[in-house]
Amino acid sequence: MISPQNIHRHELIGLDVLVTGASNPCVTGISGRIVDETRNMLVIAGESGTRRIQKKGTVFLLKLPDGVLVEIEGSVLVMAPEKRINLQLKTRGK
Repeated sequence: MISPQNIHRHELIGLDVLVTGASNPCVTGISGRIVDETRNMLVIAGESGTRRIQKKGTVFLLKLPDGVLVEIEGSVLVMAPEKRINLQLKTRGK
């Protein structure tokens, strides 16, 4: 189950997100739903269209399925999503 403690090891696609801070001030305040993810970027679909936001140097406020809000540094997420998720599976197997 996704929680604030393990958010960095879960699938992010489908979560609502708000950019609360960034090294690029032009992206602060962008909100929407995460529709794709790469090693270095989150793709967010919002009212103003789809935006690619760099993870490193950005702070994201994510809304979990149970409504809990979690703020996370994007640099923690810099990794190919499939590798980040596989870390969780390997940990469970031990």
